[in-house]
Amino acid sequence: MSNLGKLVPAEVEAAAHSYKRFGVAFGDRFFMLLFLGLVWLAPAFVDLRFVYALLAWDALVVLAWLADLKQLPNPSQLTVKRTWHSPGALSIPSNVDLTLINSSGKTVCATMVDTVPAQLRNEPPTLTVKAGARNEATATYRICPTQRGDAKLGHCYVRYQSLLRIAERWVRASVGQTVRIYPNLEEAKRHSIYLLRSRQIALEKRHSRVRGIGREFESLREHQQGDEYRDICWTAAARRGKLVTRVYQIERSQTVWIVIDSGRLMRARVGSFSKLDHAVNSALSLAQVALYSGDRVGLVAYGRTIRQQLPAAKGSAHLRQLIEQLALVHEETSEADHLHMAGRLLTDQKRRSLIVWLTDLAETAMTPEVIEAAAMMMPRHLVLFVVIGQPDLGELATKRPESETDMYQVAAAQEMVHRRELLLARLRERGALALEVSSGAISPVLVNSYLQIKERNQL
Repeated sequence: MSNLGKLVPAEVEAAAHSYKRFGVAFGDRFFMLLFLGLVWLAPAFVDLRFVYALLAWDALVVLAWLADLKQLPNPSQLTVKRTWHSPGALSIPSNVDLTLINSSGKTVCATMVDTVPAQLRNEPPTLTVKAGARNEATATYRICPTQRGDAKLGHCYVRYQSLLRIAERWVRASVGQTVRIYPNLEEAKRHSIYLLRSRQIALEKRHSRVRGIGREFESLREHQQGDEYRDICWTAAARRGKLVTRVYQIERSQTVWIVIDSGRLMRARVGSFSKLDHAVNSALSLAQVALYSGDRVGLVAYGRTIRQQLPAAKGSAHLRQLIEQLALVHEETSEADHLHMAGRLLTDQKRRSLIVWLTDLAETAMTPEVIEAAAMMMPRHLVLFVVIGQPDLGELATKRPESETDMYQVAAAQEMVHRRELLLARLRERGALALEVSSGAISPVLVNSYLQIKERNQL
């Protein structure tokens, strides 16, 4: 996927500063030295003068702590830097670097705790580094985002000691930043590679004169046996004195609208993610393929109102805008207003286009509103209506009941499956391309359906 470097979060760097009244503490070896002084307790039971030896030892340890504390660098001499290796993407592990820059003349041993939200990792990372004098040290931790959208990272807390490890300072670096978690970028990249391979196959088919690859003019060549007479260019044939055939390619610069329902039905969980997460990932895959094919891609995500809308355009800059908008698509608790969205899109898009609609069907005895909304658009546009299926519903419908309760559940599941099939069949009768696919197969199904529409010149 091109232009992904601009999606990588910016590097953040900040000087450390004290955040508590004193900001100092005792190191591990301080308590160890105090514990060693307890050896004076045994002879103190015999001679009380050994108590003074114990107190002298403790005073010496305290003086050592003060001396070690004094040689510790000032907080302003330490700088923390956070660096991202790649863009944050849903369910894709990536690495983040924390660098401690030591501008003092003393070596420090530090423990850094970065404030990372739960949507990136389960617990805050704790990293240990050793930064030499006027040098820096880097440690890496791993994240695996579980939610799209903006994630807020906070301060980095640092506890550092000298090589003696008797005294310790506590400081904080204000490296807070907001990063955007995008849909699954790796999935879109895989399907762009698939498109490259399919295009190579299409080129081979074109040379072997396989029909149905579009009606957009590409070039002229000599007439060959098997060519259709309607493809003969008579003006060129008259000039050259021999038959000349037009060669066509798949149409480009057509308009594809990706419509995503973010209403309550899309909150259903399928595996680790919601149906909306799967829909957004597949929408990005389709957008990548369509833009690479030369088509113009627009986006509409809606709930009770239009939440995200991006006019149809093409190019790598537009792909980046699509990724940014898809990252902000979130589920709603209320039912989506499908008719409002359809009316809005009919007003904005006058020319015929491909509408790829990712949604789900409500289990109701009446015709769902989304079916009526799709029917509104079919006279003007080609609608690819994709319903994200519920795997457990299909499994329950094919289950053999073993009790009376199981029988009622299986019968209800079969009725729901049958009703969904009838609704999709009704859309197909009106000219829509209606599909019900599982969440795991939605991306390849969308890409294949789009390529077939292009090859058959259905748009």
